[in-house]
Amino acid sequence: MSYRSLLRVAGVGFFPLGFLARLPYATSALSTLILLQAATHSYAFAGLASAAQSIAIAIGGPLVGALTDRHGHRTVGVAAAIANFAAWAALLAASHGSRASMLAAAALVGLTQPQVGPLVRVRWSRLVQSRNEHHLLSPALSYEASADELSFVAGPAFVGLLASVSPLAPAVATMTLLAASTLPFALIYAHRTTHHQPSGRQERPYLPRRPLAVMFLAMVAMGAIFGAVQTAVTVYANTIDKPGASGLVYAEFGIGSALAGAACAWLPQKFSLRGRYVSFAAILFAGMLILFIGAQLVSLPAAVAVASFTVAPYMISLYALTERLAPAERAAVAMTILCAGGPLGTAAGQALSGSLADTHGVDGALLVALIVAAGALLLALSAFLADRQRNIWIIDTAPVPRPVVQEHSEHPQNIH
Repeated sequence: MSYRSLLRVAGVGFFPLGFLARLPYATSALSTLILLQAATHSYAFAGLASAAQSIAIAIGGPLVGALTDRHGHRTVGVAAAIANFAAWAALLAASHGSRASMLAAAALVGLTQPQVGPLVRVRWSRLVQSRNEHHLLSPALSYEASADELSFVAGPAFVGLLASVSPLAPAVATMTLLAASTLPFALIYAHRTTHHQPSGRQERPYLPRRPLAVMFLAMVAMGAIFGAVQTAVTVYANTIDKPGASGLVYAEFGIGSALAGAACAWLPQKFSLRGRYVSFAAILFAGMLILFIGAQLVSLPAAVAVASFTVAPYMISLYALTERLAPAERAAVAMTILCAGGPLGTAAGQALSGSLADTHGVDGALLVALIVAAGALLLALSAFLADRQRNIWIIDTAPVPRPVVQEHSEHPQNIH
C-alpha cells in the first residue's frame, strides 16, 4: 500500500523516467575507463582518470546542492544536464588528443555530474510534507535506495554490452541518456524554488555541522565497503579464470541490497531513526563478517548473496537522518554533502583493498570491508552515546518548519 501511495503522489511517469535519469551516474566511471583505455592503451592512465572523475564528483556534488538551494531544482537540474552533456562531448574530443586534456575532460565530467539521486530525495521530502503525508517519506527513501542499487547493476551491464560494439559506444549512450532522460526529468518533475530574502540581520538557516560530519563519515565507510567488495569479486573472477564472473557476482550484491531496501518501507514507525542507525550499523558489520568468513568456508558468491541484504538498510538510515537535520532551505547541499562521501570512500576502499589483494588475494580485500564496517559501527555507537538525546551528534527530530520555501510547478502531477 505504501508504494501504491507513492504512485498516487508522484505520478506513474516519475518512476521510469527517474530511473533512467540516474543511469548516467551509474555508467560514467566504466564508460570513461573503457574510452580512455582504448585511446591510450593504458589501464593505469584510464584508472587514474576514472579516480580523478570520482574525486571531481565528490567536489562538484555539494556545489550543485548549494546552487540548487539558491536557484531551484529545475534551473540547476537543467543546467547540470546540459553541462554534463557538453563535458562528455569534450571528453570524446579529448580522447584523440593529449593525456592532459583527457584527464581534464574526465574531471570536468565528474564536476558537472547531475545529482539526480540526492536531489530527488530532497524532492520527496518536500512533496510528502506539502501533502501532509509524512508517513510516505520512509517508503520513498526505501524506493530511492532500491532504484540506486538497481541502477548500479543495470548501468555497468549496459556499458559492458555496448563496449563489445565500440569503446565509444558507452560514452555516446551516456550522452543519449542525459539528453533523453536526465534533462526531461529535470524539466518535467523538478520544481522551481523561490526563497524569500532574509530581512534585517537575519542570516541563512544554520546547517548542523557535527551530525552532518557523522553522516558524511558513515557514507565514506559505505563507499569503502563497496570499493573493497568490487576488488574482491574482481580478484575472485580472475582466480577462477572467468573475468566476466565479476560483474555477475557484484550484480548479485546490488540486487540483494535493492530487495532489502524495498523491504524497509514496512519498518514500524516506532523504530526510531537513532535506533535504526545503530541497529543497521551492527547488521552491516555482521554482514561483512559473514562475507569474510563465508568466502573462506563456503564460496564468495554464496557469502555475497547473504551479505548484500545488510547494505541498503544502513544507507537508508543515513539518508533519513540527513533529511531530518537539514533545514528546508539547505536540504539539497546537506544531501549532496552526504552523497559525496560515497565516491571518496569507494576510491579509498579500492586503493587499500587492491594493495592487500596483491599479497593476500580475496581475503585481503574482504578484510578491508570488515575493518571498515567495524569502524562504521564504532562511529554509530560513539555518536549515539555522545548525543544522549541532545540532538548534537545525531538529529532524530524534524527541523522546525520555515515558511521560506515555495514550490512551483508548471506541470501538474498525475493523480490516480
